[in-house]
Amino acid sequence: MFRWDIFLHFLYQDPNYFFVQAAWTTLWISIFAQTCGVILGLFLALMRMSRFPWLTWPARAYIWFFRGSPLLVQVLLLYNGLPKVIQNPAFLLPDWACVLVAFSLNEGAYMAEITRAGITSVDAGQMEAAKSLGMRYPLAMRRVVLPQAARVIVPPLGNEFNNMLKTTSLVFTIGVYEMFADAEIHYSQTFQPVEYFLAVAFWYLILTGIWSVIQASIERRLAVSERGDDLSFWERLIAAWTPMQAWARGAR
Repeated sequence: MFRWDIFLHFLYQDPNYFFVQAAWTTLWISIFAQTCGVILGLFLALMRMSRFPWLTWPARAYIWFFRGSPLLVQVLLLYNGLPKVIQNPAFLLPDWACVLVAFSLNEGAYMAEITRAGITSVDAGQMEAAKSLGMRYPLAMRRVVLPQAARVIVPPLGNEFNNMLKTTSLVFTIGVYEMFADAEIHYSQTFQPVEYFLAVAFWYLILTGIWSVIQASIERRLAVSERGDDLSFWERLIAAWTPMQAWARGAR
């Protein structure tokens, strides 16, 4: 029988120091791993698009491995397999470091394909026009191509971060204390799994819901140049005043 008292206690009254610590662990692991994954994915995407085989094939192999194998397997390979390969205890990674490395490497493979899709969505003439103005490839990519590709990259990037928040529940398998681990510990004490897991699902929904609002705001800002109705009153006034100033100078 479902016990509402246990569910409501964990949902509203139990967020104590340990739960806050667990929620913070979930959040900072997600942010750190996603940030590293975005940076790694950008370099992998550029390698994947390179005309040099010695750059293209390692990127292809990396993406194939980390997208094709389960994330939990990658975490356990680092946590259990690394000590067998490196016998020196000084070089062994703690459990939280194994999580960060595995999550970042895995996310980098997915972000590589997302970034590559965003870059290829930009017309090739943009890069050629930038080079004709004297820009080198890195500068043209940073100032011309990537800002336009961001409109394509941001929506799936937001979905990846949303998924990252939920995927952190896997780290309980190697002893990292996060929100799912907190619910698991309470469940083992009371043997009421449904109440605790339903409550922790609610907190995951809160985190992902907050991120969905932030993501929608970012997407609206990126789409301002395409939709004039997103301009504020002052932005509309400045846009209308600028050509009027130019006309007045010409009339004088």
